[in-house]
Amino acid sequence: MSPVKSVTIVGAGIAGLTAALALARKGIAAHIVEQASTLAEVGAGLQLSPNASRVLAELGLLHDLERRWSEPDHIQLSSGNTLAPLASVPAGAAARARWGAPYGVLHRASLQAVLLDAVSREPSCTLVTGRRVETAEEAAAVADTDLVIAADGVWSRLRGSVPGALPARYSGNVAWRFLVPYDSAPALLNPRTVTAFLGPQAHLVAYPLADIRSFNIVAIHQQAEAPPEGWSRRGDTAAQKRLANAFSGWHAGIRELIAAADDPLVWPLFGCPDGAWTDGCKTVLIGDAAHAMTPFAAQGAAMAIEDAALLANRLAGATDLGAALRRFEAERRERVAKVRNRGAFNRFAYHARGPVALARNLVLSLRKPESLAGDFDWLYGYRTPD
Repeated sequence: MSPVKSVTIVGAGIAGLTAALALARKGIAAHIVEQASTLAEVGAGLQLSPNASRVLAELGLLHDLERRWSEPDHIQLSSGNTLAPLASVPAGAAARARWGAPYGVLHRASLQAVLLDAVSREPSCTLVTGRRVETAEEAAAVADTDLVIAADGVWSRLRGSVPGALPARYSGNVAWRFLVPYDSAPALLNPRTVTAFLGPQAHLVAYPLADIRSFNIVAIHQQAEAPPEGWSRRGDTAAQKRLANAFSGWHAGIRELIAAADDPLVWPLFGCPDGAWTDGCKTVLIGDAAHAMTPFAAQGAAMAIEDAALLANRLAGATDLGAALRRFEAERRERVAKVRNRGAFNRFAYHARGPVALARNLVLSLRKPESLAGDFDWLYGYRTPD
């Protein structure tokens, strides 16, 4: 079999655009197909931990990102009842020194704009918008390429083209997302930290978005009833009442923050179980299409970016495409499983109540910031294998 010379990528989100750039840097042409006629990234804020920013820096994007993001001094856990700090992990300059890459926060649309600009300047990349494809066969018909890469997200249509791939499932949690402008933000929102406020069966994450001069707020709570599938929607009266009830015992400042939210959007959180990611010959899933995960470790986008880098490395010069795809899947499955386990642990710890919450707080109080940072070396210090 001859080396891979070109691919078709379905989806122009973070996974698809990063994959196109990573492949182009390896001499592999990328034809991107996007169903939307205009690219407009859904969502709001995004945390780019060092394992993700390292890949983007290697693609030559760090300067453009630094002009748009901020690098928080700390990642902090605080009590949702008292606002008291529970633990802190050094970030900012400490992240660059310890993990060799920055920890940045920015609007998702800003990252997509940086990626899209880089793709538009890359001669080996082409982008077609306003074209919907639902199978690998349809994608392969778009251009005469060697491989179809499905980067079409948690609701992937192309997942059905991979035998053994499994559909997304509701996680039992919903996320409410909204923005708070700097000039109207309460004092409990710190412009120099990523803060996770913890409480029983819920938590709230807040961090600054310098590119739009607002704080990004994500309030996550457990909800047994599965909402309709799909992306964000405005919550109805009943949904907003459930949100208020989930945080009813919290500090008054947080309750007021939630009550004053301007047009909050509710996102049902779905994840993909461990199904197949490739058919071993013509199609491979990456990013959320392969392994969508809940945001308890803030690693969804980072996993997609890592996927892109490793897939490019495995395809470069490969003469046995099937072997390259199987190796990619095996390596990424091990990494993603470890990140999933961390997210599951965070979910348990963040939403703990009663004696478990008291024990959590005691353990955290005994840990020094540098010791806590060491717990993330395996995650943030990750480097894509050659």
